[in-house]
Amino acid sequence: MRKFIITSTILFASLFFIFPTSANDITLRNDPPSRHIVTSGDTLWGISSRFLENPWQWPQIWGLNQEQVRNPHKIYPGDIILLERTLNGMQLRLSEEKATIKLSPKTRTESTYVSAIPSIPAADIEPFLSQPIVIDKNGLANAPYIIGSSDNRVILSVGDTIYTSNLPEDQGSAWQIFRPGKALRDPSANNQILGYEATYLGDIDVKLFDDISTATVTRSVLEIQKGDRLISAPDIRFNNYAPHAPEYFIDGRIISVYGGVTEIGRGAIITLNKGARDGLEMGHVLAVYRRSQAMSLDRRIVQLPDERTGLVFVFRVFDKVSYALVMQSAQPIKIFDAVRTPQKYR
Repeated sequence: MRKFIITSTILFASLFFIFPTSANDITLRNDPPSRHIVTSGDTLWGISSRFLENPWQWPQIWGLNQEQVRNPHKIYPGDIILLERTLNGMQLRLSEEKATIKLSPKTRTESTYVSAIPSIPAADIEPFLSQPIVIDKNGLANAPYIIGSSDNRVILSVGDTIYTSNLPEDQGSAWQIFRPGKALRDPSANNQILGYEATYLGDIDVKLFDDISTATVTRSVLEIQKGDRLISAPDIRFNNYAPHAPEYFIDGRIISVYGGVTEIGRGAIITLNKGARDGLEMGHVLAVYRRSQAMSLDRRIVQLPDERTGLVFVFRVFDKVSYALVMQSAQPIKIFDAVRTPQKYR
């Protein structure tokens, strides 16, 4: 049996958890639905947005403690979420019943395995879970590299047979191609270099391991050339951590956007100047703030109050930097905009 309740005025006990959330902590939307049937394609973020003003508070709906927040209870297509009015206010719960789905009388082939819905659209970030990577200045110097092809092509593409320097056989046949990329600088620390973003170029599949290995290019997103470096493809999957705000104050900046655009909107991948050493972790939600200036009547530059312009979801964390997906943007977001712990109460 799965049953989770949030109530507005008292601490509520379930079979397993004590619920510490009050009405002062959670704000419902003005027009929430009375019920929602979970369907394939839903996300925790999307469902939360239907009921709550602040989608990152989804874990608090279920009253989970700090450790359990990182691995939320799974919610599946067919589950029914109910918003109920009680004497003590409102409460949100997962119904014990399943929605009945009527099928038309024709042959269907369906998998018997149904996946739980993800926190955010996993397809938006899956390509970035293994690339790009952040390295030290000479982090690729000792990596295996592409020697070239038998016909001495300058540009290598999908389907080409290539030859590489000695590849270790114990790391599998799937390898990724990288080239040293731009420096990631911290505007809050005199442009100190936090690392270098290695540019992802494509994939190869090794057909024969030897002193000079033989491989085939299986994917190409940018031009591939001899001398480009090779890194064993990691088996990285999206851990479905629930979105949640950091427990402490984070004050960082957007230092880069994937793809090189200057204005950033919903669905963009951005780089932040904060990482694991600063306490950021996968699943953290940060608010974006625009810093603006204006000219006063006496022609002085006046710093205007910061304006909140969006929300981002941190999905990959390195020591000094991290990558995040823009979940909401009320207006275009720009490089060097601030990212902070959502400050609803300040």
